Amino acid sequence: MSNVKFNYLYRDSGSYKQYGSVVFSNSTEIELSQIESLIRSKLIDGTWFYAKEWGIPELFFRHCDFRFEPTWHEFEGIEYDHELAHSACSIEEFIASVESR
Repeated sequence: MSNVKFNYLYRDSGSYKQYGSVVFSNSTEIELSQIESLIRSKLIDGTWFYAKEWGIPELFFRHCDFRFEPTWHEFEGIEYDHELAHSACSIEEFIASVESR
């Protein structure tokens, strides 16, 4: 069984990037295409989301002035991964949470 890695990034107004990922367990072996379709349907303009609302860590730089900087994150993609899951919730729980937004 492969876990699912959700890859995303924060891009500030100067286009400096901070990358991150979350690995979810995938005990029911949901197909990546199904997960990605749902995620893309919930993104702002097909690209952005608010990490805090989706229950994943925010990747802001240490000195972020939100009067000038965006507060959203950018979806990069998902993939199968054999890394140990490090999220408290499974991919099924994550999908249910994103779907309810």
